[in-house]
Amino acid sequence: MNQDQEKKSRNKWLALINIPFQMGIIIFAFAYLGGWLDDKYPNPNDLYIKILTLLGVFVALYNVIRQVNQLNK
Repeated sequence: MNQDQEKKSRNKWLALINIPFQMGIIIFAFAYLGGWLDDKYPNPNDLYIKILTLLGVFVALYNVIRQVNQLNK
C-alpha cells in the first residue's frame, strides 16, 4: 500500500469516527431549541421538544447517509 492509499484510508476512518459526534451535536441542538421554545411558548404536551428532537434525528440520519455515500464514491 503506497502513502496516497494509506492517507485516503486514514481520512475515511476519521470521517467515520466523527459521525457519532456530529449526530449527537445535531440532535442535542434541535432538542435544546425545542426545550427553549417550550419554555418561551408553553403548551400542555411539550410538543416543540418532541417535534424538534425527531426532526433533529432525521436531519442527523440524512447527514450520515450523505457522508457515507460520499465516502463510497
